This record gives sequence, structure tokens and C-alpha cells, in this order.
Amino acid sequence: MPDPNPQAMEFLLTRRSRPAKTLTTPVPTRHQLGPILQAGARSPDHGKLEPWRFIVLQGGALTRLAGLVVELASGRGLDEDKTDKARRQFADAALVVAVVSSPVNSEKIPAREQMLSAGAVCLAVLNAALASGWGANWLTGWMAHDPAFLHRGLGLTDGEFVAGFVHVGTEGAVPPERPRPDMGTIIDWVND
Repeated sequence: MPDPNPQAMEFLLTRRSRPAKTLTTPVPTRHQLGPILQAGARSPDHGKLEPWRFIVLQGGALTRLAGLVVELASGRGLDEDKTDKARRQFADAALVVAVVSSPVNSEKIPAREQMLSAGAVCLAVLNAALASGWGANWLTGWMAHDPAFLHRGLGLTDGEFVAGFVHVGTEGAVPPERPRPDMGTIIDWVND
């Protein structure tokens, strides 16, 4: 017979990301962020490869990245609204954890599975931040895959990309509940 954890299950069934634009200061200290990142690092990683890593962004780094977004967006002909939305993702933030997918050469574990592991890390960091009482949101955007942004902005190597920018801070407003999937339309039961 299983040994249930009703509090954990209640959290998972009611968890709600907080829009990044509503997050404000204070943000977790290094000491407070440590267990959140540790929870992320406990994600399944398919062969103990640890095909991901964290870059914690604050202060001047976020200002620099916001400027880089504007520079790169203008060179790519992105419209003003898309550029401003991407810029604000960094300019308005106080703390962002970039979860970097960093696949490892492996004969046993395909790169695709390693990338899925990085996604699991994003969700684990998000849920750990929420469970710790912080507001949090997992975002991506074109910057997560743009080679110039990744190399110049974050120092990533070829083959790496950002699986998620997890924004963490103090919840400025409680968001309304959003519609959830109709479970009857997304589950197939196969018995034979």
C-alpha cells in the first residue's frame, strides 16, 4: 500500500505560476535560493549525466541582457511589441534563473532525453520556488534559442540553449485561476 503525502499532492493540484511581470522585490537570497536550485538538481537526469546547469541573473546582468535583446531584435527586424516584451523579461526582473540545457556526449542517453531532463529541472525549480512561498514563472522566448544572445549574453557554448528563464520574486498580485485541461480529452486508457 502506498504511503501518500496529501500536502504535496494538494500543492501539485493547486499550484499556479505567477506572471513574471507581477513579481517584485525582495527576491531570495543566495542562502534561500540554494534549496530551490538543489530541488531542481534532483530531477531525473537519465544516467547521472547532469546535462544542465544554472546561471543566476541579477542586477547589472539583467540590465545588460535587456540591452542585448534590443540590439539583436533590431538587427532581426522584430516588431516593436515583440522586442519590448522580450526586453522587459529582463529589464523588469530582479532575479532570473537560466536553466541551461547542456547535453553530454553519451552512447546510452540520447540528446533528446537530456533536453527533456532540462525541462524537468525548470519545472522542479519553479515548483520549489512556489513551495518556498515565492512567486515564480517559467519563460522562454526567442532569446532562449538565439545563438548570438546565448553566446554574447550568457557565454553558452555551441550545443547549449536555455530550457527556461525561471523568474523568482515576491508575488505582487494573486493571479486568477486559469482554465485547466479537460482530463477526459487528454487521457487514453490502453489495456490490450
